[in-house]
Amino acid sequence: MTTLITALTSLRTHLLRSILTTLGIIIGISAVVIMFALGEGAQREVEKQIESHGTNLLMVRAGAIRSGGASSAAGATNRLSMSDVTQIKAEIPEVIAAGANVQGQAQVVFGNQNWNTSIQGTNADYLTASNWEISQGRAFTDEDLRRNAKVALIGTTVAKELFDHPDYAMDEVIRINKVPLRIIGILDEKGQDIRGQDQDDLIILPLTTANRRVIGRNDNNANRVSRITLSVEDEKDMDIVAEEVERLLLQKHRVASHLPSPFTIMNLTAMLQTRAEANKVFSLLLSGVAGVSLLVGGIGVMNIMLVSVTERTREIGLRMAVGAKPKHILTQFLIESVVLCLLGAFIGIVLSLLAVLVLQHGLGWQMVVSPMIILVSITATAMIGVGFGFYPAYKASQLDPIEALRHE
Repeated sequence: MTTLITALTSLRTHLLRSILTTLGIIIGISAVVIMFALGEGAQREVEKQIESHGTNLLMVRAGAIRSGGASSAAGATNRLSMSDVTQIKAEIPEVIAAGANVQGQAQVVFGNQNWNTSIQGTNADYLTASNWEISQGRAFTDEDLRRNAKVALIGTTVAKELFDHPDYAMDEVIRINKVPLRIIGILDEKGQDIRGQDQDDLIILPLTTANRRVIGRNDNNANRVSRITLSVEDEKDMDIVAEEVERLLLQKHRVASHLPSPFTIMNLTAMLQTRAEANKVFSLLLSGVAGVSLLVGGIGVMNIMLVSVTERTREIGLRMAVGAKPKHILTQFLIESVVLCLLGAFIGIVLSLLAVLVLQHGLGWQMVVSPMIILVSITATAMIGVGFGFYPAYKASQLDPIEALRHE
């Protein structure tokens, strides 16, 4: 206990120098905690997005056919339709849901309230494929599609903008392009997508209603589809299903074998998982840089401890002369080194937690500070104190008392 008190008294005597010595440790610990918080937060955000989009998803879009160096407009030559959706689901057993989708933008009006939002026309399978639940009411059915029903499902953002309370939205009639639509359901909240867009700012209509009355306003395009979202039963079958879908579409649309495929099939789940892996690697690289900062901080502690030994040579000699043993001197300087590092760790952790709060507010998503990371950081800092403080402490303990007392 006496040795500990002596070490702390010595550090307090040179308080400013002690704090400046710990700057490397402070910066290193702060960087480590912040980088791991960013990495863990990004990982959870991607997992949340995967869950919100649905698992094992393939997205099919119609592209352009290039011929003679010229490319037709996207989808102009081979437009997707509900017959494609029906055939894919009927002929490929691995597909458990095939969601059709068309999309537009329009002003929605309720009473004296209005809101510009995304309008999506879909089939009954779309919510299943997109892993989207209904918090109130019901989803529309195939019968709603057949009779062009004037019904709508609304996202929570639209409900908040148009109604005093989202619960009041059920069975109310809204208007889009002067078309009256009765609200039969409110969608569960999903939050932002991978591009940062609000997924809840939308209204979903039956595909035929959207094409004939709201977006397309054309009876000839009642069954047109801009994209198809496929939910595959097993992740192992994703590549096989993608190949089968492309083969089926090329055959159905009679695309010549010498022409490139006009259909784009994307594996959304794989894309999100790749992003998660990239985030993880990036976080590890930044944590490596933070580790180098800790190493530099440890070297700074060793340097100042060597200076301290030189400055206090007479003090060491005097302590030995009155009975202090080499192990006591060694312990005192080791304690000083460890306390310096732990002081830096404490300040670094406090600063990193404040930085995390600021970054959370700026980024708009949750960052996760793991207690394990804080514990590991403190343990690693203590080990740095022992590792880099041992040589100066050993050097101090091996001084000759007589020579030390003669030191000026």
